[in-house]
Amino acid sequence: MRLDSKRQRGFPTGNSPTSIPYRVFPEARDASEAAAQEIATLVRSRAAEGRTCILGLATGSTVVKVYSALVRMHQEQGLSFENVAVFVLDEFLPMTPECLQSHVRFIYEHLLDHIDVPRDRIFVPDGTVSQDQLSDYCLKFENRIDEMGGIDMLLLGIGRTGHIGFNEPGSGTDSRTRPITLDAITRIDSASNFFGVENVPRRAITMGVGTILDARRIILLAFGEGKASIVARAVEGEVAPSVPATFLQQHDDVEFFLDSAAAANLEAFRAPWLVDEVKWDDILVRRAVIALSQSVEKPVLMLTDADYNNNGLQSLLAEYGSAYEINLSVFRYLQNTITGWPAGKPDQPNTVFPKRVVLFSPHPDDDVISMGGTLTRLADQNHEVHVAYQTSGNLAVFDDDALRFAEFVVDFCEQYDVMTEPCRQLTSKMVDALQNKTAGSIDIGEVQKLKGLIRRGEAAAGARVCGVHDDRLHHLDLPFYETGKVRKNPFGAEDIQITVDLLRSIKPHQIYAAGDLSDPHGTHRVCIDIIFAACEVCRNDDWFQSCVIWLYRGAWQEWAPHEIEMAVPLSPQEVDRKRDAIFKHESQKDRALFPGSDAREFWQRAEARNAQTANIYDRLGLAQYQAIEGFVRWKGFESDNQS
Repeated sequence: MRLDSKRQRGFPTGNSPTSIPYRVFPEARDASEAAAQEIATLVRSRAAEGRTCILGLATGSTVVKVYSALVRMHQEQGLSFENVAVFVLDEFLPMTPECLQSHVRFIYEHLLDHIDVPRDRIFVPDGTVSQDQLSDYCLKFENRIDEMGGIDMLLLGIGRTGHIGFNEPGSGTDSRTRPITLDAITRIDSASNFFGVENVPRRAITMGVGTILDARRIILLAFGEGKASIVARAVEGEVAPSVPATFLQQHDDVEFFLDSAAAANLEAFRAPWLVDEVKWDDILVRRAVIALSQSVEKPVLMLTDADYNNNGLQSLLAEYGSAYEINLSVFRYLQNTITGWPAGKPDQPNTVFPKRVVLFSPHPDDDVISMGGTLTRLADQNHEVHVAYQTSGNLAVFDDDALRFAEFVVDFCEQYDVMTEPCRQLTSKMVDALQNKTAGSIDIGEVQKLKGLIRRGEAAAGARVCGVHDDRLHHLDLPFYETGKVRKNPFGAEDIQITVDLLRSIKPHQIYAAGDLSDPHGTHRVCIDIIFAACEVCRNDDWFQSCVIWLYRGAWQEWAPHEIEMAVPLSPQEVDRKRDAIFKHESQKDRALFPGSDAREFWQRAEARNAQTANIYDRLGLAQYQAIEGFVRWKGFESDNQS
């Protein structure tokens, strides 16, 4: 939903107004479009006044869709940027402009190469400045902003440490453009762009907090579950140098543009019944009752009228009449989510059995990490289970592992005297490329292929542990991913058609897809958008009318208990089997190339999250299990006759 202007502010605990207004949009693209529209309006108004519009711009995946929208407005609507000057927030140090990770390269590739900003009015911090010249350079950068009249509008993102720009914890409001040492968390979050945290520079140049606060208007964008905690801290927490984004509370014209996931921890979303009158629907009732149960540490069926009255749920109690009725309704719902037969039992009336099932796995290990137990159940219950690996996952293989495989081929062929000249040339090329590769550079095509084959073999081994036949594994290698870079292409017609062809060849009764959108390089989000686009193409097919789409999570976070619509319990033996399947992904074992914000290994994350879900169900008063995998049913394409 999008809150109206009065509700945008929300209210934290204690009913004191939040310090930063915000808008919440259904999807990141909606927020990005709104930000682009506001920038465009400002550019036009300044042009009409005959004035230069000074923009401060961020880089990174969060702002990509904003820049895409601005480029589209320029190309299709004639929006001119001739009256615009651009100051980019920050840059790594050292960093040359041509490097893949350079903010210079980013801003030109995503925006400036496609619009008409005068080149003499583009200012990006220079990552090549020598140490002895840094202070003078930063002062000149700061003075240039002042000479241009100050920044009219500044576009920001936010880091997990609460940094804005590269202003790490400890930065004060008196800080101006300067060099800074990057926090370890910031470097981890940047690791995916540099093919490993060890390649991320330790320093950067950034506009200071004081520079940022001098901007006349500030828009901060934040998307995804991974930003929910820091957004809540920035918006509703006390102002403190330990979270530089909280200083934005002191600005007169700042607004956060959020998607629903990033807003989840704000009081108005986390417990809206404590903020204002609400309309009690089934989902909100479940949220409130589960939150109450967890707060007072009682099973659902033991909650009393006094528990509801004493914890801000008087209106819910008044609507239902008694705690007993509310408790029973929520308990029965939760109880009915639990099933050991995720595709139905063979003796159920009007049910096809066995079913054809397609599990879409964005990377070659998401299937077993996120729903390995359910995958095993489906296979053991004799359903026709297909796994479609949407991308090759070749970016996530360490160079050392690839080199080991390349050298193995050389040794094997020489041992059996089967080394041909073409094979010798190929392996020599790969070995040389890996041994002489510079940090953060793109692999040659042959090495990309080798790394993809490594992931492919691991995927097959993991699927076999779960009982899936080799001939039911589909490696789609969707083109959007195969750039050799962390930055992918937008998905297109070919990605959709490959997916459509697979769906129409199998005609599944069930589709499982990754609803886990917090992966560090955004592949999950793109992959599910491709699935939805393919389903849109297929939605009038006869087979699709009875197809059910389930969304899983697990690699990066888990569904909240009030969201879960199917809970598949796992026995200790099934947990062990799931772990064995994950272990087959040896290139991701011990240390993943792109670990994201969670330092644990993937099998540890999966087991902890599945155990936590089971523990929540147990504490709510339901049966006790070793682990539970949770699923949410996607209803966007369902027709009235689906069940």
